[in-house]
Amino acid sequence: MKVKTRFAPSPTGYLHVGGARTALYSWLYSRHANGTFVLRIEDTDLERSTPEAIEAIMEGMNWLQLSWDEGPYYQTKRFDRYNQVIDQMLVDGSAYRCYCSKERLEKLREEQMAHGEKARYDGRCRCDSVQKNHSSDEPHVVRFANPIDGVVIFNDLIRGPIEIANKELDDLIIRRTDGSPTYNFCVVVDDWDMEITHVIRGEDHINNTPRQINILKALGAPLPQYGHVSMILGDDGQKLSKRHGAVSVMQYRDDGYLPEALLNYLVRLGWSHGDQEIFNIPEMIEYFTLDAVSRSASAFNTEKLLWLNHHYINHLDADYVAQHLVWHMDKHGYDLNQGPDLITIIKLFGERCKTLKEMAESCHYCYQDFRDFDADAAKKHLRPVAKEPLEVIKAKVTAIADFDWEIQKIHQVIQTTADELGVGMGKVGMPLRVAVTGLGQSPSVDATVFAIGKKRTLARIDKALAYIAAREQAQA
Repeated sequence: MKVKTRFAPSPTGYLHVGGARTALYSWLYSRHANGTFVLRIEDTDLERSTPEAIEAIMEGMNWLQLSWDEGPYYQTKRFDRYNQVIDQMLVDGSAYRCYCSKERLEKLREEQMAHGEKARYDGRCRCDSVQKNHSSDEPHVVRFANPIDGVVIFNDLIRGPIEIANKELDDLIIRRTDGSPTYNFCVVVDDWDMEITHVIRGEDHINNTPRQINILKALGAPLPQYGHVSMILGDDGQKLSKRHGAVSVMQYRDDGYLPEALLNYLVRLGWSHGDQEIFNIPEMIEYFTLDAVSRSASAFNTEKLLWLNHHYINHLDADYVAQHLVWHMDKHGYDLNQGPDLITIIKLFGERCKTLKEMAESCHYCYQDFRDFDADAAKKHLRPVAKEPLEVIKAKVTAIADFDWEIQKIHQVIQTTADELGVGMGKVGMPLRVAVTGLGQSPSVDATVFAIGKKRTLARIDKALAYIAAREQAQA
């Protein structure tokens, strides 16, 4: 049997992390088995589904590199097929027309709840006598004639055997009064037509599974195997929501995460392979199995995700990281022709920054001049005593040929300046750092000066010397 899985989001919003994890597990399961992965857009909720949401889902899938082999299929383009099946079910007797009014159904529901009973349709229109008293031209819905007796048993690939009595299931509406088919029915026909062998989805669908199994049996269709993934909780134990931070996949892109970091985090959010924490995508594909997926809910931990992102920033190929960094640099309006290449930035700031957004914010002085020095840093390090070290460094930097501009040369300038003046490296390096960055902290000063460039470095040293002179004059 060739494995075929599907990811079937409803386009009523963005692709959130729970959906992304479900997509990842389905994708990995098919890739592990050399199978097929299908993307299906379940857009039967005509009022809430939007083109913007569809675009957001596709964008999230593409950013995560979860490529699909078939699709995207759209349920709204398959209504003729669904109705064809429903019409045949009416002929076969596995479905029937229901003429009950909304008022009767509401009254029935209130009476059942008043008696402590489960609210469900009572099957009134299943009777032939009722059908004979109505015309198919009258407004009606179509209901599935769910088996009255027996049980539905399926072996959940994650949770084990699940058994639900048919008496707990009512006769599901499969076509509305306006003629549109309903979600649970469309899913069944899609899984049948698309030959889906394994359905991996969230645990909120467990109650749908026995209904869908019964419809598949009524159609004489093969049954897929089902696996239901537990929900993701926030740090406080509550269901993950906006209050826990970013939950949209693309928000993580905007916040400076690499797709590899989010994928690695999501795969471990309920699945394990020994004690291993870091997985590249080929390893995920090789090791992933559903029997290693936990039945328990998982708690989202942003600190762990940040740790992973920091790892990938420093361990993935710098050229690849640069492809993702450029988006953040563009957001800041940097002219990348007026500063160091992005490989230099990654090597310079990689150890200090946990996200690409933080990296883009931190390297601003490599591309743009700053207006003012940080007040505390300037007060501490741009004092009259720093004037001589900065003047000596200026002269030595000026003497470096443009073709000879390299970190080692800059380091020698700082070292020889300290030696000549008989002072510690900090008495030279710190004033220079504040002069060229405007800040009291930066990566190593020699590498920072290299990244800023000779022309900007000299101009900023002049600016620092002017600041010191003004300070001396004010104190005179």
